[in-house]
Amino acid sequence: LEPRMKLEGIRVLDLSLFLPGPALTQMMADHGAEVIKLEPIGAGEPNRNIGPKRDGMTVYFANTHRNKKSIQLNLKTEEGRAVALDLAASCDVMIEAFRPGVAERLGVGYEAVRARNPGIVYCSMSAWGQDGPYRFKPAHDLTTEAIAGVLNLNQGQDGKPAIPGIACADMISSMMTLSALLMALLRRKDTGQGDYIDVAMADSLIAAMLNNFGSTFAENRAPVLNAERALGGYAFYNIYETKDGRHVVFGGSETHFAKAALDKLGRPDLLESATTPPGPGQDPAKAFLREVIKTRTQAEWIEFFEGVDTAFAQVHTLPEAVNDPQIRHRQMIFEDERGWKHIGVPMKFKHEPGRTELKWPKLGEHTEEILAGLGHDEEARARLKAAGVY
Repeated sequence: LEPRMKLEGIRVLDLSLFLPGPALTQMMADHGAEVIKLEPIGAGEPNRNIGPKRDGMTVYFANTHRNKKSIQLNLKTEEGRAVALDLAASCDVMIEAFRPGVAERLGVGYEAVRARNPGIVYCSMSAWGQDGPYRFKPAHDLTTEAIAGVLNLNQGQDGKPAIPGIACADMISSMMTLSALLMALLRRKDTGQGDYIDVAMADSLIAAMLNNFGSTFAENRAPVLNAERALGGYAFYNIYETKDGRHVVFGGSETHFAKAALDKLGRPDLLESATTPPGPGQDPAKAFLREVIKTRTQAEWIEFFEGVDTAFAQVHTLPEAVNDPQIRHRQMIFEDERGWKHIGVPMKFKHEPGRTELKWPKLGEHTEEILAGLGHDEEARARLKAAGVY
């Protein structure tokens, strides 16, 4: 018998596209859930065609759709809707990420599904949520980052907003939805009832800035970034350029970390500046670090600080990050027999660990199999195909 996983026996119907929904259902598939991806008629999931490919498959799709099943249904046909509702009736979780109201118009909204399956945990993921003045406003990740104030906190050295390297709204709302649906599944054990989950990307961003609202809540003003604890106010919580145009960081402003670094650099006299409150008092320490870090290459600084008890690190490129010994040791990047790199499982259970099964569905590959499982014989399937349902 294969070892069990945490989500074995959970069946998921995923209508979402792009990143947030597919990322969370990927996480569920890695832990044993049966994930059925309902792809639109035509080209299907857009990330099948976004970005670089290996052997005809995009890395984006490979990173979001391993070990899932794929069906295609035309939800604009009566029969397609009926099949989708039959399928939803057999599932524990259903996820959609249309604009508000679209799932209802397609006949697969929460009330229609709940009428068939009161235990369904139904998740609607959207930019702004299912209500409010912006609910129909077009948006992707960057739009919600702009409105929530995240972009204004994410300024480059030029003092201008810069696009973060992580799709913050997508990924935080993804994990927020996953947390919510697991709560709902846990509660369902007691009540037998599912629930409806409304997660907004903008809401998730606000909830993720708990540590940066100090000046806004206490003094009703925007933060001055170089005076903020976690946004550049500390000499020893900052980024510095090296002689070879690379960068390093100090990522811990605690006194003992600052002292260890300044002792090693021969400037213990700057400890007072480095341990004042974030802001102008830190300027002497910052100025010294800016100047001194420019005198050696990144590689030389790595060697210099080896063994020093301070929170020093080099700024990696992505290729360097995927080959980092710690990242590799944790199997967060691993290779298959073809030499393809894959992202590992971040939730590491001792007794029922997740598994990365490297199988990806072809577009609509499991449509016939799933229809047969719902009781459609060969003749019925032929009728559905002739009607343009798949």
